[in-house]
Amino acid sequence: MTLKADADAAPDADPAPAVAAPSGGYRAVFAVREFRAVFAAHVLSLQGTVVAQIALAVLVFRLTASPLLSALTFALGFVPYAVSGTLLAGIADRCPPRRVLVVCDLLCAVCAAGMVLPGTPIAVLLVLRGLMATVGPVFTGTRAASLADILPGDAFVLGRSLIRIVAQGAQVVGFGVGGLLLIVVPPRGALLLTVAAFLGSALLLRLGTRRRPARGTRDRVDGGRTGRLLADRRVRSLLLLGWVPSFFSVVPEALAAPYADSAGAGTTGLGLFMAAMPVGMILGESLAGGCLSPVVRGRIAGPLVACTLLPYAVFLARPSLPWSLAAMFVAGLTGAYTLGVDQWFVDAVPEEMRGRAMTVQSAGLMTIQGAGMAAAGAAAEFVPVHLVSGWSCAIGTLCVLAVLRTVRGEAQPRG
Repeated sequence: MTLKADADAAPDADPAPAVAAPSGGYRAVFAVREFRAVFAAHVLSLQGTVVAQIALAVLVFRLTASPLLSALTFALGFVPYAVSGTLLAGIADRCPPRRVLVVCDLLCAVCAAGMVLPGTPIAVLLVLRGLMATVGPVFTGTRAASLADILPGDAFVLGRSLIRIVAQGAQVVGFGVGGLLLIVVPPRGALLLTVAAFLGSALLLRLGTRRRPARGTRDRVDGGRTGRLLADRRVRSLLLLGWVPSFFSVVPEALAAPYADSAGAGTTGLGLFMAAMPVGMILGESLAGGCLSPVVRGRIAGPLVACTLLPYAVFLARPSLPWSLAAMFVAGLTGAYTLGVDQWFVDAVPEEMRGRAMTVQSAGLMTIQGAGMAAAGAAAEFVPVHLVSGWSCAIGTLCVLAVLRTVRGEAQPRG
């Protein structure tokens, strides 16, 4: 398959050997027709997920008046990742990728449709939310592996960067838009938009991407189970390099509400605090992806990940809101290290196990973030909030440096 802006082969055509997209940063990535379809589908499904989270939380609270059950609708977005990311990871390599992506979107649409039905019991609503989250790791891992086929070489790194940028943007504006939407339509009406979003995503992926065979036969994939993948020291060290910083980086966000309350920042300050890091990450990744060469991004990845938690040291001094916002923003800027780490990871994983590896990576990331939030909350029961955030800088940096040392010894990037 030749990746060109004017590619006109039928979507169902068997792929020919792919070539790298021309240099030119993000603009060249968008010139690839298949990526445009994947990107548009990502935007639709992401908005559907955000709307579903808000609408279901509001619906459950109105039906039960229980803050616990309402909060549980958000927690269920994390919990299934650990299980499905382990048990279902092989699907990403065992089945044709386009089929996996379309089926995942259709399953999410069916779950959302079940939430819309009047009289659906609360327990069923929560189960449906959990099922939507269960297919998440498979979908994310399969899409990431497919991007390596659609966008070979450095274009893959930029494509994943764009996917992340959209996800961060959803944190900045998605929940706000969803909240405004619920002023106009009831929760079940908003969930109908979620159904439409997932159906639209499935249609884009079905018509806008090529049919590709599974990466490995059943025997090859089953023989390379997740345990075998994790036994590879190079792959394991790179997985940890993605997971360990995330465990500590979520600490200030997990404690944002009590921190804003203690600082007298109010709900406006809380919103600014939650938005500061995503804004920094969007800017950092955009600059790194658009202005730096692959070689430079690889060289700065190590120093950036080593420094990513250092801005949190400011919390030890119990700073005012402006200083807190600055610390979160700078921490977000250092997130540009992910572009270099992405390339190291895809280089380290055998092609026939790429889907499994991406699924494990995604599931582990969500799981470790949930664990980090829980650990931060537990620590804050005994230690002042600002000290928990501040000490995450010291402890987290030491852990990151230990992992980085292993990465440098076991997984040197090519070139």
